[in-house]
Amino acid sequence: MAATMRERTFRAALVREAVTAGPLTILDVGCGTGSQSIALADAAPHAQITAVDGDPDALARARARSAGRPIAWTDALAQDLPLEDDAMDCVTASLLLHHLSPSTRLLALREMRRVLRPGGRLHIADWGRPQDPAMRLAFLAIRALDGRQNTADHAAGRIPQIIRDAGFTDVRTTGRLRTVLGTLELLEAT
Repeated sequence: MAATMRERTFRAALVREAVTAGPLTILDVGCGTGSQSIALADAAPHAQITAVDGDPDALARARARSAGRPIAWTDALAQDLPLEDDAMDCVTASLLLHHLSPSTRLLALREMRRVLRPGGRLHIADWGRPQDPAMRLAFLAIRALDGRQNTADHAAGRIPQIIRDAGFTDVRTTGRLRTVLGTLELLEAT
């Protein structure tokens, strides 16, 4: 699956964007088995990284894979982050939003906004509006897997507006990547 999604390419781009300004504190939401969190730790060895996911089994695999990297692995849901307000310089989420229902997605984005310090940055990699008929066709597999309701906003290109609705002001697309399964977008927001 990772090869069909060009995971190395989009993760490298997301990590590069996230650590460009040298944030001291980074939160990786929906970290799964830790690939992105580990890449962030390797790219920014002096950063304090907190990684959250609601799947204890995925977190156990992430801890095992992290080989002593200083990452705080935390069992938590994206819509209920156990962090203080204004605690993070940067928040990342990779391939998380399309798994969430529309109402949970908005709650999760509001939580990400809450924990970001003023001037902090959100970096998202997730499915975007298919750019052509071939990408619309490819995206049908994701829609079948994750549900039409959960992916409708992605297919319609509404994710940037939903990020704004969650309290972010400056939302921009920093990249698009064609994959076998559809168009991945990289988004940045403050």
